[in-house]
Amino acid sequence: MNLSSMEYFAVLARERSFTKAAEKLYITQQSLSSHIASLEKELGCQLLIRHIPLELTYAGEVFLRYAESICHTQTDMLREFNDISQNQKGVLRIGAASSRGRAVLPPAILRFQQQYPNIRVDLTEGANDFLCQMLRQGDLDLAIADFPDTLPDICVQEFYQEETMLFINRGLFERVFGDESGLYEARFRSGDFSALIECPLVLGTSEDVDGRIAAAVLKRAGIRQPVVRAVSHNVGMLLSLCSRGIGACFCPENLAVAMLTADEYRNMMVFSPGDDARTCIRFGYQSSSYQWSVIEAFMKCARS
Repeated sequence: MNLSSMEYFAVLARERSFTKAAEKLYITQQSLSSHIASLEKELGCQLLIRHIPLELTYAGEVFLRYAESICHTQTDMLREFNDISQNQKGVLRIGAASSRGRAVLPPAILRFQQQYPNIRVDLTEGANDFLCQMLRQGDLDLAIADFPDTLPDICVQEFYQEETMLFINRGLFERVFGDESGLYEARFRSGDFSALIECPLVLGTSEDVDGRIAAAVLKRAGIRQPVVRAVSHNVGMLLSLCSRGIGACFCPENLAVAMLTADEYRNMMVFSPGDDARTCIRFGYQSSSYQWSVIEAFMKCARS
């Protein structure tokens, strides 16, 4: 029994599809099917019920437990010997939300690869829940997200503090509030956001940091039915809509600075919702019998 067959079975068990698993493994469906058939012959048990989606038999569930454990042990062993030999090579798999990754990852990757030129960085984009799932499945080595303080089988470390602000295009602000724009600006500056009932919004979802903070601010302001022009997971899209005057949006300030042009940013009115709009962005990585030094090295590069 070879390790490749175990790895292939673990991927197939997650994907529940020969087509998807073969694509992910960069092999043909025929080759994957041959590996699985050889495993079943060697073990003397049927591992899969071959309908759509695929289903694991009891034997398949037992074999998956061993296969994942052996594959993880092999990965830890190879990484530890890379550390011992100081011959770092391989792939570091990192996950982050699309907009946050665009803002914080390029300088971190540049610094990291100056130190580790033989490590390839593979990037995955997704919301927090998706990144947590990828970490638990072993499909990511490191993720950057709004993780809670504790997660089962996941270690977390603080990265940086992110502050979400309310952004309103100046033209939209003047159209909505007219001659009383100065009065309303003072109200927003004082933390009174009740006037947002009169202003169209473009919002993130409850799965996103900005969406959750927006919902909390609107609730605190007593606004039950805001005027929502668009909803998106993508902060870059929300900022683009906001800069065109389609609606006000809530966005982490560092992401807005990274994604808006200087002229677009100058044309924004920016208001702080208060201390509860601050979020601790954390690194998350899988608890393991051996912690690859490359993961710690990347976190250090990102912090610097």
